[in-house]
Amino acid sequence: MQRRVVVTGMGILSPVGTSLKESWKNIISGKCGITRLEGPEYENLPCKVAGSIKENGSDYQLSNYFKKTELKTMAPATAYALLATKQALEDAGLTDMSDETKEYTGVAVGMGMIDLNDICYTILPNMAAGHISIKYGLHGPNHAVSTACATGAHAIGDSFRFIKNGDANIMVCGGTEACISPMSIAGFCRLRALSTSFNNAPEKASRPFDKDREGFVMGEGSAILILEELKHALQRGAHIYAEILGYGLSGDASHLTAPRLDGTGAFLAMQRAVKDAGIKMNEVTYVNAHATSTPLGDAIETRAIKNVFGSHCSNIAVSSTKGAHGHLLGAAGNLEAAFTVKAVEEGILPPTINLETIEDKEINFVPINSQKWGKCNRRIALKNAFGFGGTNACLCISQFIE
Repeated sequence: MQRRVVVTGMGILSPVGTSLKESWKNIISGKCGITRLEGPEYENLPCKVAGSIKENGSDYQLSNYFKKTELKTMAPATAYALLATKQALEDAGLTDMSDETKEYTGVAVGMGMIDLNDICYTILPNMAAGHISIKYGLHGPNHAVSTACATGAHAIGDSFRFIKNGDANIMVCGGTEACISPMSIAGFCRLRALSTSFNNAPEKASRPFDKDREGFVMGEGSAILILEELKHALQRGAHIYAEILGYGLSGDASHLTAPRLDGTGAFLAMQRAVKDAGIKMNEVTYVNAHATSTPLGDAIETRAIKNVFGSHCSNIAVSSTKGAHGHLLGAAGNLEAAFTVKAVEEGILPPTINLETIEDKEINFVPINSQKWGKCNRRIALKNAFGFGGTNACLCISQFIE
């Protein structure tokens, strides 16, 4: 019997909220968490906006949740992952696991870009996974992915396969990122990858698929998903958000920072995810796009989606939530996967905010406002995530039907 994999818990720390409930509420209501970067260290940089984590309107203080001695032993990204993990385990009802359960519970949490200051203290990017494994005594796979902006999606996909293959019954998975700094902003500015024309209107800076898009906005945070083998989840009466049906991977084999113009890498990842799910392409009715708000990237992904779905394009919706929270780099795919899970569960399509001038009228990009999911036998979505180096991941996520 093939082992089925479901989502039973989620935790979020992001620019749009510090919990799953708050983040999802703000996403579907079209709120934006992108703000202006203040301080002399950002004064001379072309980009002065970012998606920082806020709490009660102020900068998020890790010292409210960790002792000074604890913060000395971990990077901020690791701390974010620990806080999101705590939320996810509580949400899944797994805070008091037996020793037997812990033996088959693993961790797959990665980061795409570690801050240079953190390297001096943490050295390796697998410390988040290590801290989580140690804190909760988890003896299953201890895995850390680092595939640039596809990291979070790859971590979820790898965890899906660990459970399908019997390596684990439960996986704590996702990504984390705390990369907002003058050095990282300056570096991406030099690549001409960031938005620079909306410094005085930060909430308008990230605009996926919009005609006036000019670059992405950096974000930070963590999202952790609890994946679980279906029978294991049912036996303990867990709430099931959605089911992971398939996972597709590909390489562009083209350029270190630019995707192939014909969208081959994205096309193959989506095609393989659908094939792995064992469904037909026309059963998919929503795509949560990677779309970062760059002129080239969004256009190429649109081309790939149209090539994959062909005449079925008129029956699907496509949206990107990055207008609300920016691009969380290694924590983008997992944060957006969490929103895709909620969309599948509730039948609500998250909007692409700031999409004021649509270039391609053949696709429903869910502009500005959220929409009801259209009628279908089963709500099935694809979640895309692409990274520098030409690495691509796609998750096929479905409404759970027992």
